[in-house]
Amino acid sequence: MTYTHLITVAELQALQASGAPLMVFDCSGELGNPARADAMFAEQHIAGSRQAHLERDLSAHPPAEAINGGRHPLPPRERFAAWLSAVGFANPMQAVVYDRNGCNYCGRLWWMFKWAGHDAVAVLDGGLQAWLAAGGAVASGPAAEHPATRFQLQPPRRRLLHVHEVQAGLGQPGQTVIDARAAARFRGDEEPLDPVAGHIPGALNRPYVDNLDGRGCFKAPAQLRAEFDALLAGRDPAGVVHHCGSGVSAVPNLLAMELAGYAPAALYAGSWSEWCRTPGLPVARG
Repeated sequence: MTYTHLITVAELQALQASGAPLMVFDCSGELGNPARADAMFAEQHIAGSRQAHLERDLSAHPPAEAINGGRHPLPPRERFAAWLSAVGFANPMQAVVYDRNGCNYCGRLWWMFKWAGHDAVAVLDGGLQAWLAAGGAVASGPAAEHPATRFQLQPPRRRLLHVHEVQAGLGQPGQTVIDARAAARFRGDEEPLDPVAGHIPGALNRPYVDNLDGRGCFKAPAQLRAEFDALLAGRDPAGVVHHCGSGVSAVPNLLAMELAGYAPAALYAGSWSEWCRTPGLPVARG
């Protein structure tokens, strides 16, 4: 069986027991302290998993190597494919991604797999916490070595928008921007990470944490559908563009909409950190 959105702990354990081709990625991190990700992985991770570091593996630094701006610019698809090949991931495999941060980081890798044309990728619902609660096997120290493979890119399965495309859609009925940042940052009351506070004019606010229940799992599809229907208030869901501060925590909103039955929406990966650094672009507050 192929998993394309979520996978439960029980389903992952059954997949492991079956011997199906599989690779699990730990994407845990700490935004204000990127080096902490390595310590988290070394302390405890799902047995057999590999680490996917937001800064080192899932972003492109310096900017000359990036395809967009912002604090976590995407690498070219070819570079991402080369990384997957180097860690031993091949096209026939099922990918499972998780973190211990409420899907704040692992959604990035889920989306990048889709962008690379690989559909067999799922988020572990409830993350490491759910795995530990179920008594899942864990390990410490470095990841086990896997022989290099060759991952081949396929046509993208998700749509990436660039800053000029979002700018061109401002005020147009065919575009609805959804901002996944916390409400205080959206309003512009505070901005701890970027040089300008506020949001893209006309954007709606849906903090990414609103997609999870009290257990840290995604809410039921019917509840997600009702909440997004209320947020959109009649706007065409086909025109939704998701963003956040740097294109990372926007993905839980994108995933939640798909769980709710909507067609895949676009991602503006440069997000607020690119928008607010681009001369001449408008800023709204309140």
